[in-house]
Amino acid sequence: MNHFISLLLLGLAVALSQPALAQLTPNNLRCEHRTDPLGVDETKPRLSWQVTGAGRNLRQSAYQIEAATNSAFSGKSRLWESGRVATDNTVLISYAGPALTSGQRVYWRVRTWDGAGKEGLWSQPAFWEMGLLTPADWQAGNTRWISVLADTVRKKAGPVAQLRRAFLVNKKIASARVYATARGLYELQLNGRRVGEDFLTPGWTSYEKRLQYQVYDVTGQLQNGANVIGASLTDGWYRGNLVWEGQRNIYGQRTALLAQIRIRFTDGTEQIIGTDDAWTSSLDGPIRGSEIYNGETYDARKEQVGWSTASFKPANWQSVQVLDLPLTNLIATVSQPVRQMEEIKPIRVFKTPSGTQVVDMGQNMTGWLRLRVNGPAGQTIRIRHAEVLDKKGEFYTENLRAAKQLLEYTLGGKGETTFEPSFTFMGFRYVAIEGWPAETPLDAAHLTGVVIYTAMPPTGTFVCSNTLVNQLQHNIEWGQKGNFVDVPTDCPQRDERLGWTGDAQAFCRTAGYNRDVAALFTRWLRDVAADQSPDGAVPFVVPNVLQKANSELPGWGIATSAGWGDVATIAPYTMYQLYGDQRILERQYASMKAYVDHIHKKAGENLVWKGGSVFGDWLFYHPAVNSHPEPDGYTNPDMIATAFFAYSTDLVRRTAEILGKTNPKYKADARQYADLHEKIKARFIDEYVTPAGRVSSDSQTAYVLALEFNLLPENARQKAVDHLIADIKSRKNHLSTGFLGTPYLCHVLSENGHPEVGYDLLLQESYPSWLYPVKMGATTIWERWDGIKPDSTFQDAGMNSFNHYAYGAIGDWMYRVVAGIEIGAPGYKQVLIQPQPTSRLTFAKASLKSPHGLIESGWERANGQMRLHVVVPPNTTALIKLPNATAAQTTESKRPLAQVTDCKIMSSAGPNLTVEVGSGTYEFAYPAQ
Repeated sequence: MNHFISLLLLGLAVALSQPALAQLTPNNLRCEHRTDPLGVDETKPRLSWQVTGAGRNLRQSAYQIEAATNSAFSGKSRLWESGRVATDNTVLISYAGPALTSGQRVYWRVRTWDGAGKEGLWSQPAFWEMGLLTPADWQAGNTRWISVLADTVRKKAGPVAQLRRAFLVNKKIASARVYATARGLYELQLNGRRVGEDFLTPGWTSYEKRLQYQVYDVTGQLQNGANVIGASLTDGWYRGNLVWEGQRNIYGQRTALLAQIRIRFTDGTEQIIGTDDAWTSSLDGPIRGSEIYNGETYDARKEQVGWSTASFKPANWQSVQVLDLPLTNLIATVSQPVRQMEEIKPIRVFKTPSGTQVVDMGQNMTGWLRLRVNGPAGQTIRIRHAEVLDKKGEFYTENLRAAKQLLEYTLGGKGETTFEPSFTFMGFRYVAIEGWPAETPLDAAHLTGVVIYTAMPPTGTFVCSNTLVNQLQHNIEWGQKGNFVDVPTDCPQRDERLGWTGDAQAFCRTAGYNRDVAALFTRWLRDVAADQSPDGAVPFVVPNVLQKANSELPGWGIATSAGWGDVATIAPYTMYQLYGDQRILERQYASMKAYVDHIHKKAGENLVWKGGSVFGDWLFYHPAVNSHPEPDGYTNPDMIATAFFAYSTDLVRRTAEILGKTNPKYKADARQYADLHEKIKARFIDEYVTPAGRVSSDSQTAYVLALEFNLLPENARQKAVDHLIADIKSRKNHLSTGFLGTPYLCHVLSENGHPEVGYDLLLQESYPSWLYPVKMGATTIWERWDGIKPDSTFQDAGMNSFNHYAYGAIGDWMYRVVAGIEIGAPGYKQVLIQPQPTSRLTFAKASLKSPHGLIESGWERANGQMRLHVVVPPNTTALIKLPNATAAQTTESKRPLAQVTDCKIMSSAGPNLTVEVGSGTYEFAYPAQ
């Protein structure tokens, strides 16, 4: 026994002699907003992590980063060691080690010290890998652009080219990478297996200026001896139908491939296999045509089985042509790729009154249908896609305009096969199938809906006691999925699918609640700047294909419009707020400034931007385009343009002030644009505001923009609010706003003390409202408030998409006001929890995976009590506003608030009790009002 006690005491003494470990554990390590990215071309990549731990008030007081060439961080492998850095920052910290080289893999890890100065354990290692940083890297191994000899200018879709190259590997492989891009769309195979999980590569950018390449780890796909790399190459956005009226060849007349495999062997040597004149090609493969708008034609009888394997014996394959094309515009992929993200099964198979066999997927989606089928050789199955059925229950495709959205699959007669397309996508809920083999009756088991979108990590959830509002949130999410397909497009189904800047501007804040869009907007905003005209104008769509296409609307390609061009200022500033990313402001600042300077020049010294609003408050009223205008919703376009001129000017001022904290050169700009903003505001008041608080047009959007952009004298604000509410009430609690007024409408109401009027609008079920489409069976957000009229007929077919996302911007208000999750400091370093409940809901709750970790806010009214559940992530603080609460009647985790040392009462005056807290989980309760 004495021996046992001695050992126990000895163990205790040893334990006491060791320093206590920190409560914090670093995890979720990211580089440039992504996890373990391949192909980074940032010379000083930025590193982020989160910290977790048990308990409250967890805070990082310091960090240490190590970077090395191997995951053991041993000896000479170390590249950089930051030392102990006294800061609580965990987001976007720049690598500061030696210059990095092309293809270099860097492992990194971090450890942190908590608020008490206790040291924590090292995180698990993460890595990033550099891309090819110079054109010379691409030229290694004689790599050149190649194209199919017979590839000529096409007036319509033709066969998808297949290209292949055999090569030998005779040493032990340490690692192998494929670097690839194309003028067109490409898909790689290596030794008979698909390379990677990405689709629609290399994506859609402003190709002449910025052409992405992808990097794939193919170490496990190579084999000792004979190997074959194969590539399928087709038109895509580069050369296929794009925009309207059958426009083709917008970016170029020939598709081309650029690729190289870099193999590193265990003996330290390297082998490079690039695209060169040793490749061969064929246009005799099974994909007989493929286009973004029109679909794909596949003939299984022409499959060349094993064409990307060493055992395949090519017949009638031709040589390729080496092209002298630039390499200077190549950039690494910045955002996540497009991938197959979900699969759904049909909910029914039925026949329409006219006898058309139709499959209902139950969800308006973007992607395609995967078939499992058995039938005779030569049998052709035709698959058409539509979003809705008409009033009679028939298949309806008129709103697709010229887009065919057609798949044709001809069977090879080799037993049961599976088919899905490779280089197209459709927007649809309903599928009409013709030519299904009679031998096997069609049922849901044969079909799978493959949902594709950019692989943005999900971040937010919202749910409340109203099932229609929950369906609205579902529709908002699916509208984002369906339209964030490499670029933020307007719609996924008709002959358009363009990166409309106004839609992205209106929705970008909501997008950041539902998904992590940091990387996507980082990349797309660089294209906004790239496509900006020399005089600063921002086009209607990015990439700006309207400038290249022979559009039926002359001048559109070089024009800008208020609320559309303002994406150049609004989106970068929003991304900074969401993610704390100051570099996006630094890189976009020249674009932001150039846009405001462009407007200033157009407005002149009068400072009223006449003619600056091409689209008005789309789509509620626009006399030039809207064939069914609502005259009482009209908003003066010049007033809209001048209001956005003021707002963008103020955003440039704010940005210059942020950047001026670390770089004095911006301080003069901050003063300049502050002065300009005040002058625009004074001119706006003089031109558009009466002493009685009336704003020109006397419309909802006019009041909303004037109030949201702070363009009214203080003595007129309340009057303007009263006029806005009177207009809403006169319409029996209906909105009358379009794309520009709608995102701010409910915010203006809640910010000016009238959240209940915002709830009147949110919970309105008749047209026009957010819940009207829900009641009509919508599963995504409609382009028009009345896409389907109450009598089940359709609004204007030529402008009637059932999967847009702009009006889904109400999701921002649902997260920020209904549930109450708001930004206190950029990147949610400080969180504001400030729900504004209504008696018409019994509960609402939301969660958000912020850059610092999980935030939750949820309230519930039950048994005469209001309960508020809050989760604040480690290393942040929160200000929590408890509506209609008093300190004396409030408890936290069933203890009187005054006894809870973790909650600092900041204010108990007015309708809200405000407390400040550190990280942790909090449960507040008090009598409900």
